[in-house]
Amino acid sequence: MMIDVIVSLLLLVASIVVLLASVGLLRLPDLPTRMHASTKSGVFAIALIMVAVALYFSRVDITARALAIIAFTFVTAPIAAHAIGRAGYLSGIKLWSKTVRDDLKDYYHEKEINQKDVD
Repeated sequence: MMIDVIVSLLLLVASIVVLLASVGLLRLPDLPTRMHASTKSGVFAIALIMVAVALYFSRVDITARALAIIAFTFVTAPIAAHAIGRAGYLSGIKLWSKTVRDDLKDYYHEKEINQKDVD
């Protein structure tokens, strides 16, 4: 009985986190901030859901799978976000007008100049 309450609370918190992430996707101004909102909250929500699954079923094999899913998302989500962000940056998606710092601007500008010299 107590496990059902804990599982319900975990699922409720996960759904609230996903709802806030969707609000962030709609409200945030540019690709990097939107990615941050979706990636961080997505990983956290998946972790909460998998903990709820492990608690609800209380079996070793399901708990091991849930932990493997958590580990997999913790490893792959930042890599995927980096790849998407880099692709967006290189394709010319504009940053927010109030962005203070762009550390990649000089690096990729140099690469483009050097590539044009080679051609």
